[in-house]
Amino acid sequence: MRIHLDYGREGLDADLPDDNLRHILGIKPADPLPDIAAALKWSLAHPIGTPPLSELAKNRRDACIIICDITRPVPNGPILEQMLAILTESGLPPEKVTILIATGTHRPNEGEELREMVGDAVLQSGVRIVNHICTDPETNRFVETTPRGVPVSLDTRWLDADLRITVGLIEPHFMAGYSGGRKLIMPGVAALETVQYWHSPRFLEHPNATNGALEGNPVHEENTYIARLAPSHFITDVTLDAQRRVTGVFSGGMEDAWRAGVNFVAHQVRAEIEEPVDIAVTSAGGYPLDATFYQVVKGIVGAIPIVKPGGDIIIVAGMSEGIGSTHFRETLFETDDLQALVQQMSEPDWKYIPDQWQVEELAKATRQHRVTVVTDAVAPEDLARCHVRPAATVEEAVAFALRQHGANASVAVIPKGPYVIPCLK
Repeated sequence: MRIHLDYGREGLDADLPDDNLRHILGIKPADPLPDIAAALKWSLAHPIGTPPLSELAKNRRDACIIICDITRPVPNGPILEQMLAILTESGLPPEKVTILIATGTHRPNEGEELREMVGDAVLQSGVRIVNHICTDPETNRFVETTPRGVPVSLDTRWLDADLRITVGLIEPHFMAGYSGGRKLIMPGVAALETVQYWHSPRFLEHPNATNGALEGNPVHEENTYIARLAPSHFITDVTLDAQRRVTGVFSGGMEDAWRAGVNFVAHQVRAEIEEPVDIAVTSAGGYPLDATFYQVVKGIVGAIPIVKPGGDIIIVAGMSEGIGSTHFRETLFETDDLQALVQQMSEPDWKYIPDQWQVEELAKATRQHRVTVVTDAVAPEDLARCHVRPAATVEEAVAFALRQHGANASVAVIPKGPYVIPCLK
């Protein structure tokens, strides 16, 4: 059977053996909104758990709007245009508004990326657009240390804003359960040290720190606690279908509106099967999420629940920007044993390595599974140094896996990768 997988901007077709293919796991259909502008207008005027944005904006001296960075396909343009119009009518003109890009620990977004993210109308509106820089001591300020021992420093432009707003996307998240809501603040505009503590093994190694899990998930609980230290006054989160069309708009309180969005999307993204398979073929979600191997790890980890111990995870990824940050790349290249490194990370005297959490997540996947990566953007020898097996094509990777597991081995395909939560009934 010919399957289309998310890969870069265009996608990738692969021929998989009919006799082995057991499951194609995707997002359940949801009707896209017929009129996004009208849905946004209604949502902003009839929010969940707060007064309308027009009322919240009255008598404010300024506003800060956090948006996701380039790795999230949020339709920021139409959302921000309506928000800015409301703020202006309520007495907050564009020059009183800062758009703060929630880069977390990622690189800044500039130039054409900004145009792609927010559109020409917002760029030319007069608002100030800035990137959060997690390592800049001038723009991050200490707030407190949480009961779990996480030292919290957040972006001063967020902390000092009179009106705080976030715009995000609700989708599965391989550590925090779901994205959106509180995640725009933590880790979106948190200092590096804060993210490092939060992404330490004592949080990430917990069995509930996984896709779709909120109850008892320490990653979700901690970043919610931290977000409450400087909460949004108003949020707008969207949900998307398999074609990235908007299926829902959820505006209002940071937790109330976000929970409504999570409840809406949860039944769409869960894909259950009766028993685990020998081989999973998945993707890293296509552009912009699959631009680096750092982000590709999300798709790898997402497939773990449906693959037998000792089974194969095969992932396709555009990786147009290569491996990822210098620290991430060097850590992978210089480490012979990922499992031993994770053990060291748990030691009291361990000194944090930037981006170590994604190394730890990769270690989860390689602990009991062989991981193969198919890409045309990174040399096979470099992929091999990332503790994965390189392959030129999906067909080659599947043929290799079938030789290991036998002619009757079972295969499941997850064309949209991390946007789906594959699980066992």
